[in-house]
Amino acid sequence: MLQPDLIDIFILPLIKGKVDYFITGSVASTLYGEPRLTHDIDLVLILPQSHIAKFISLFNESDYYCPPKEIIQIELSRSTFAHFNLIHHDTGYKADIYPFTGDELHSWAIKNRRKICLKSNVDIWVAPPEYVIIKKLYYYQEGGSQKHLSDIKKIIDSHDVKVDMTIIEEWSKSRNLIKEWIKAQSFC
Repeated sequence: MLQPDLIDIFILPLIKGKVDYFITGSVASTLYGEPRLTHDIDLVLILPQSHIAKFISLFNESDYYCPPKEIIQIELSRSTFAHFNLIHHDTGYKADIYPFTGDELHSWAIKNRRKICLKSNVDIWVAPPEYVIIKKLYYYQEGGSQKHLSDIKKIIDSHDVKVDMTIIEEWSKSRNLIKEWIKAQSFC
């Protein structure tokens, strides 16, 4: 089950501050596939340099660790692999933040993200399931962990989620993930 605290702690401030985002990683995998416990959330943010101070103000230092403005500026200036963390002091929950820096896959995901209404009547933005699967293929390529293949299987097998296999095939070809996609399909 999705930890409501992750939404309360990290997503509600983004909604309040009108920061454009989508959820990915294990939380998105849980929403599309089978629930599992997680204490962190992966987020892709659209965060212009001019909005850094506003972003930082959403996560006050008495409740959160948020990197200094200069670190966020450095991360936003990267063309690839931009990343920083937020940590909630009381719970130890962490948000891995991946700022949008122009990557084509992120662009596609932003255009195709899905709005999901939680039981608490909060609408959240979630990466499309095809994006989640492609990212899981990357993680499997990097580390070989079977949990990523298991997550992919659960998303594909879900009766509640329609996955466009053609999109996954196209991204797998363009991102050199064909071997991993073939392995994931045989795992399923």
